[in-house]
Amino acid sequence: MSKVDQQLAELATLSRLELRTRWAELTDGAPRPRMSPALLRLALAWEIQARAGGGLSRATQQQLAQLAAAKTRTAAVQPGMRLVREWQGRVHVVTAEPGAGGQDPVIRWDDRTWRSLSEVARAISGRWSGPAFFGLKWKLAP
Repeated sequence: MSKVDQQLAELATLSRLELRTRWAELTDGAPRPRMSPALLRLALAWEIQARAGGGLSRATQQQLAQLAAAKTRTAAVQPGMRLVREWQGRVHVVTAEPGAGGQDPVIRWDDRTWRSLSEVARAISGRWSGPAFFGLKWKLAP
């Protein structure tokens, strides 16, 4: 049995007070949620597994923050996309190719591979974010 499996199994034996204490330890003293022991067990199980698996990806964290703020929406770059933008009289074409083993798409522009769409946008414009520059980010109506 793995360490994560042991921690998850232990949750079933903890009292309400022990669950709340475990929450404070695991989340560095973050306020304990006011919830039933059953729901707190689920929240703790999620925290334990997220930490073991590396947590949420940066893209997911950004998307959640964006949704919470409810100001903008950004479409994800998908393999097979071809993004075209005219900038200062020159047409720039970026392609998103499938990444190895289901990884993030590989971004190609100007006969080179780039780490992100934003890296390409900054190379072209000097300042823009990739999603905004290529029209994948838009403001939501108030």
